[in-house]
Amino acid sequence: MKSTRQCTRTSCDRAAAATLTYVYMDSTVVVGQLAAQAEPHSYDLCAHHAERFTAPRGWDVVHIHQDLVDAGPTPDDLDALARAVREAGRPAPAPLAPVAAPVASEPRRGHLRVVSSDA
Repeated sequence: MKSTRQCTRTSCDRAAAATLTYVYMDSTVVVGQLAAQAEPHSYDLCAHHAERFTAPRGWDVVHIHQDLVDAGPTPDDLDALARAVREAGRPAPAPLAPVAAPVASEPRRGHLRVVSSDA
């Protein structure tokens, strides 16, 4: 199932369309196709921010040209949403009756029990 990820830029709520990765060894930034899964050292960008990205001074930018258009939800996404709504609408199961604690013949003190020597 394709998951919808958001742009990692602050206060941007658009869907991610590209992945930005820094190659520190080569002082290069690569902006390309949206990665299949979110990576901890990559940044997902919407089409707006991916097209307008500028690298730090002295760094090279490599744009892998592609159509940065969000395809929208897939049939799998809609199916998963329908299942989640169905699950949320189900009534909660009835709670089980609480089980009463066994009654001791003598009083308890904390986790210890007093046992008489007559028994």
